[in-house]
Amino acid sequence: MPDNGKPSLRRLSPRDEPKDVDPKTAWGSDIAAQVLRRLDIPYIALNPGASYRGFHDSLVNHLGNRTPEMILCLHEEQAVGIAHGYAKATGRPMAVALHSNVGLMHGSMAIYNAWCDRQPMLIFGATGPVDAVLRRPWIDWIHTSQDQGALVRNFVKWDDQPGSAAALPESILRAWQQTATAPHGPVYVCLDAAIQEQQLTDEVAIPDPARFGPAPASRPAAAALREAADLLARARHPVILFGRGRRTQEDWDRRVALAERLGALMLSDLKAGAMVPTDHPLHVDEPFNQLSRPAKAALEQADVVLSLGWIDLGGVLRQAYGRGSVPAKVIHAGDDIHLHNGWGKEHLELPPIDVHLLGDPDAAVADLLEALPDRPRTAAPAPPREAKPEEKSERVTLRQVARALAEAVGRQPVTFASLARAWPIDLWPHRHPLDYLGKDGGGGVGSGPGITIGAALALKDSGRLTVGVLGDGDCLMSMNALWTAARYGIPVLFIVANNRSYYNDELHQEGVARHRGRSPANRWIGQSIDHPAPDIAKLAEAQGLMGIGPLKRPEELAEAMRRGVECARGGRPCLIDVHIDPGHGRHLRESMAERSMAKGA
Repeated sequence: MPDNGKPSLRRLSPRDEPKDVDPKTAWGSDIAAQVLRRLDIPYIALNPGASYRGFHDSLVNHLGNRTPEMILCLHEEQAVGIAHGYAKATGRPMAVALHSNVGLMHGSMAIYNAWCDRQPMLIFGATGPVDAVLRRPWIDWIHTSQDQGALVRNFVKWDDQPGSAAALPESILRAWQQTATAPHGPVYVCLDAAIQEQQLTDEVAIPDPARFGPAPASRPAAAALREAADLLARARHPVILFGRGRRTQEDWDRRVALAERLGALMLSDLKAGAMVPTDHPLHVDEPFNQLSRPAKAALEQADVVLSLGWIDLGGVLRQAYGRGSVPAKVIHAGDDIHLHNGWGKEHLELPPIDVHLLGDPDAAVADLLEALPDRPRTAAPAPPREAKPEEKSERVTLRQVARALAEAVGRQPVTFASLARAWPIDLWPHRHPLDYLGKDGGGGVGSGPGITIGAALALKDSGRLTVGVLGDGDCLMSMNALWTAARYGIPVLFIVANNRSYYNDELHQEGVARHRGRSPANRWIGQSIDHPAPDIAKLAEAQGLMGIGPLKRPEELAEAMRRGVECARGGRPCLIDVHIDPGHGRHLRESMAERSMAKGA
């Protein structure tokens, strides 16, 4: 959990204060609502549906729409995305409600994102009455499934469909325990509509949730720790790969202390977000998705590689050493292996590991610091980074956007909940665990708006400004997520790096064409979002945000960023649409899109 503490339970929308609340627990769905309250869950994101009308009534007319408070969304995928962003910022599960099989199918992409990102959330579903005698004609039949959890079972940690009102407390408490215990992942509890609407004849006991809490993080075995500490103590050129970890200042400081104790070079993964300071003397280059040249050079000379929750260890080792042997000794700390089920391949390439510190990566850091000699090793700093020349362009570039935003923000800390490709991290180095929350996990386009809103919800009283730098394709796919931010006054600033294209796919098409000896000039066909270019600022205004743009000239940036930051600081969401030079970041062709065509890559 980060330093921002528990979220404020001040109601987001005073307009949603219900009248004549009935405190009596009289219906099956009241039991489910009471368990949520006793778990102290502050919010439940939802798009309404009749399959959980009983549960909806219990949240409003029994609990008074408080603890949890409903957050209305215009699409189920965005409800899940908001819970995903909330978990990324806090480390805690939020609740979600999805209507029947159809709502679950709508939300499934976002559930997959959260699964691949190993984030916790408590998802409630509902099905029409399992008892066919109770089903209404037509609608209850098409919204009832024999095994609804099967739709997502391969990418949730656990699911259940309790068979009675009395079974609800155990099911929900177990779901909470599962999702809140590392390694994390979403869980799904399906509520039979008939059980929700069943009038209680006997009291249903709800046990104290304190006795059913999550398990503590597991620690690596002592023998493996001793072996790892011995290898690291003797290493001449150790390198540490910083992947998933907790967003607390204490864990951040320990990671830095371990690198300094070992004199180890540090590499960071863009997918994981801020885990160590990227401007530290031992940090090599910038965080990356695909291995950068300086990072590759560091790994090539390494004699010991320590992976701390690195997301794709096998992939990064192959990029560094090819498909042959890995000369360095490899130590890996992590518990992700417990979630590998074989349906998806998010377990990624199988890495060679000499010492497996099976358990929580941050626990491994703390234990290694205890086991290693208490004297910092003299180490050569990371190679100096090449100065990045300012791009000469009459059109706007991301470096210009970053500079204008920094000027407008001043000293206020910023949390980037999402970042567009080629964002200049050298201008915005990571210096705090909440500076950047990482990627969405599953690579689902359209995730950025919901995740950014969820992070802003979690951080709204923290003093930090939440910013989502989105691509235009990502933003347009989930545009109506912005309505929720406006509806509840969630302070957030969206900056759309709008190149009027699915530009990443343009690079892929160019790579394919070059590989096949065909014309790369046609790469834009079927990719361009232009002629006409959607007016994203007006679309944002239609959702209730302040919309600024489109900005097309560098001299427009300073005033626009000032207005946007001022708007978000005042408690209102804002979107700034910036037309980025379509050629900006062409060096990315040297990344996966082109290299993947090379033989053996």
